Amino acid sequence: MNIARFDLEFWLNPLDSVAKYNFGSSCCKPVTVSEMLELTGTDREEFFKEIENMSLHYGWFEGMPRMKKAIADLYTDVVTPEMVLSVHGGTGANSIVCQALCGPGENVVCILPSYQQHYSIPEALGTEVRIYNCGEGEEYTVDLDKVRAMVDKDTKMICLTNPGNPTGYTFTKEELEELVDMAREADAYLLCDEIYRGLSKDYMWSAADLYEKAIVTSSTSKVFSSAGTRVGWIVTRDLSIKEDLMNLRSFNSICEGPINELIAAIILESKDVFYERNRKIVEEARNVFHDWIKTQPHLRLACESAGPTSYVYYDFDIPAQEFAEDLLAKKNVLVCQGGVFQQEKSFRIGYGFGDVEYFKEGLALLGEYIKELE
Repeated sequence: MNIARFDLEFWLNPLDSVAKYNFGSSCCKPVTVSEMLELTGTDREEFFKEIENMSLHYGWFEGMPRMKKAIADLYTDVVTPEMVLSVHGGTGANSIVCQALCGPGENVVCILPSYQQHYSIPEALGTEVRIYNCGEGEEYTVDLDKVRAMVDKDTKMICLTNPGNPTGYTFTKEELEELVDMAREADAYLLCDEIYRGLSKDYMWSAADLYEKAIVTSSTSKVFSSAGTRVGWIVTRDLSIKEDLMNLRSFNSICEGPINELIAAIILESKDVFYERNRKIVEEARNVFHDWIKTQPHLRLACESAGPTSYVYYDFDIPAQEFAEDLLAKKNVLVCQGGVFQQEKSFRIGYGFGDVEYFKEGLALLGEYIKELE
């Protein structure tokens, strides 16, 4: 398959272990196994005994039943365990959905900036990709009339991330319902990557709550602090496509590891504990960031964020990649350059790592760099 280079992963991953101040990541502070057991109140002896007695044969082909139940409980009661398919990470989830549903003669409408899988995989499969790019001039208030104008009888899916990657922009329930209406009118799927969902104090509505042809992807990587489990999932209320998804998953990974799924089940059963922990971490750092950016006349916040990242524009005439690489070279501070999101003169900054003093030190260096650019 002739597919575009995955810009974000190729650019960011090699730098992840290089920077002293790594603000490139979008994960909330990862937990150790010991911390996970303590946070969830899990009996250590029983946990390790279960693992000792666990068969290392293939796991469950649709996912561990206990874990599927915990995933279904992340949504309203319209979502049942039967609608959940376990896959290898959020990237595996997006990849499987796009491969299962996309092909020539159809189109997908993608709301950008977003995760590259949503547009590069359909394009590689011969699907027409129609992009609505919510650029700087629109302040990241998505113009749904413009999105609606792109949808027609040949639209297979409308694709988005919610909360947004990289912006953290969060669609309201009313906005989601409007997207549902336009998808339903075209008999199209609504693919919603919700990997950052859950850090809001109020219940954050999922596309799966609102639409019978919504397809939701997510994983334990971000707000559940356990990217290393590589446990992701697809939720589809339209069971007519489940066999196609399972077929692609069979080509992709067959099933997931039983130890990883056990850990994911324990974490997801204590979702509120992780939501509260990571909400506090993110809110504290976000407040520090908001105070700091007010002192930076050359920077502008794209929008309010409900995730562990924010998105920033600068007014210097410097390409995004050059800005980020020069910042890293001179100040040892890593941000995620906007070019990987099809945006220029911008960057994503992450702050879910749980060390505010470290964050303040890095922001001071970032401020020094911006002052030098003057």
